[in-house]
Amino acid sequence: MLHPLKKRAAVLLSISTAAAVASVLASPVSATSAAPAAAAPKQAAKQAALRWSGCATPRYPTLQCASLKVPLDHARPAGRQISLALTRVPHTAATSAGPLLVNPGGPGGSGRALAGFVASALPKDVAGRYDVIGFDPRGVGRSEPALDCGAGHFSPVRPDSVPRDAATERANLERVRSFAESCRTRHADVLPHIDTVSAARDIEVLRTALGAERISYFGYSYGTYLGAVYAKLHPRRVDRLVLDSVVDPGGVWYEDNLAQDRAFDARHKAFLAWVAEHDAAYGLGTGAAGVEERWYAMREELRRTAAGGKVGPSELEDTYMPGGYFNGYWPSLAEAFSAYSVKRDPKPLVAAYERFGAVEPSAGNGYSVYTAVQCRDSAWPKDWNQWRADMWRTHAAAPFMTWNNAWYNAPCAFWPTEPLQAPDVTNADLPPALLLQATEDAATPFQGALSMRDKLKGSALVVEEGGGNHGISLSGNKCLDEKVAAYLKTGRAADATCPAQAAPKPTTATRAVPPSAGGAALHGLLGFRG
Repeated sequence: MLHPLKKRAAVLLSISTAAAVASVLASPVSATSAAPAAAAPKQAAKQAALRWSGCATPRYPTLQCASLKVPLDHARPAGRQISLALTRVPHTAATSAGPLLVNPGGPGGSGRALAGFVASALPKDVAGRYDVIGFDPRGVGRSEPALDCGAGHFSPVRPDSVPRDAATERANLERVRSFAESCRTRHADVLPHIDTVSAARDIEVLRTALGAERISYFGYSYGTYLGAVYAKLHPRRVDRLVLDSVVDPGGVWYEDNLAQDRAFDARHKAFLAWVAEHDAAYGLGTGAAGVEERWYAMREELRRTAAGGKVGPSELEDTYMPGGYFNGYWPSLAEAFSAYSVKRDPKPLVAAYERFGAVEPSAGNGYSVYTAVQCRDSAWPKDWNQWRADMWRTHAAAPFMTWNNAWYNAPCAFWPTEPLQAPDVTNADLPPALLLQATEDAATPFQGALSMRDKLKGSALVVEEGGGNHGISLSGNKCLDEKVAAYLKTGRAADATCPAQAAPKPTTATRAVPPSAGGAALHGLLGFRG
């Protein structure tokens, strides 16, 4: 569900942040002497302490790394073990408030680099109280085994996402069937254990290994659902719970994706309206409807001839989808649109695809885990006729990404493992949780935050009124950031409203996010479509 392949957004980080992230991702993790924790509390108490070793970067000089063994199958705690890769920024205060686990979403997002980011983005007096812990969930990144169902699934030029004829539909179906079959061939022994509940049980093993009576948790996007599931399994083990850009737990996952299609279409229209407001910069017209016509005319031209032999209509959607996550990308996307449509120059569009849409080598892992988790977590329709009917119905109202998103998730129609039943995360046993949500968020529409607040008794919702970005705290909104800091200090939360940050201004630098657009660093770290 949630960030478009985590593709090229990381190139938009500041140089220092990007270097730090690269260093963390390349750092080896130390071995741990921890024995696997068993399900029973008495056995779990025997979990050995983690062994941390330095893996500092210039930006995060106190960063440490470790690894943790967990059962592949939590029903067989003494059986096969797998490992999770961890990072930590240790507390600096005289008294520790315990661990603060952070997760960037996905599923499939690596959380190791997020620990340093969160520790540096929070006020020093808040971050210093916590051991900020990042981790790669099972199957992800440097955790072992890491899933990868095969390279080339997103290689350009793909068939048009919109199946206007039977041949195009067959070509897309063959792609997704092949991906599902490749996952079965490569990872048949692991796939039944790649799911949200198993990942949440891993967190409990980690809590035991950390020697903590309770943990705090800070999750973005899909990470909000993972946190809610952990809290359902172990409510008495939760101290603070921050959920930013909240998944609707009642729609996991097929219905959530249909809701996302409609919200992304609205967000794309907001981008096109912004382009119209800045006609002096882009020359695409002063009316939003006219600019939208030109965008779809561009899509049709690319259907006939791919720009640079790389950007067809599916790749165009991949390129513009990140604008639905973060409006800091809008100026660069608008310049590429203008260059192609007004100046008849495809080069900036190809460059924008390579920056925002083209798949990084590591994306094969992230997408594989994304698919494995979503397909296993809950039931998806197995009858392709239902998919076809639902997608055409949704496409009629929301054409921007309905079919693109359908093919992204369609391996679930052919997935080799039986689905689980998504847990009910309703919880009356938690301390107050803090939820944060932008009203116009496309990836996790606003209704999901209302649903989660109703399910988590005593929780509070802080709303970014008029905001459309996905992942809104620690990204430049002072009002939101103050709410998070106060909650992590006191554990007290109350409903509140914060104004959205100003929309970006046009810029002539296609290779940079405007300095005024908060959140570029964060959005380079958030997980796959979630």
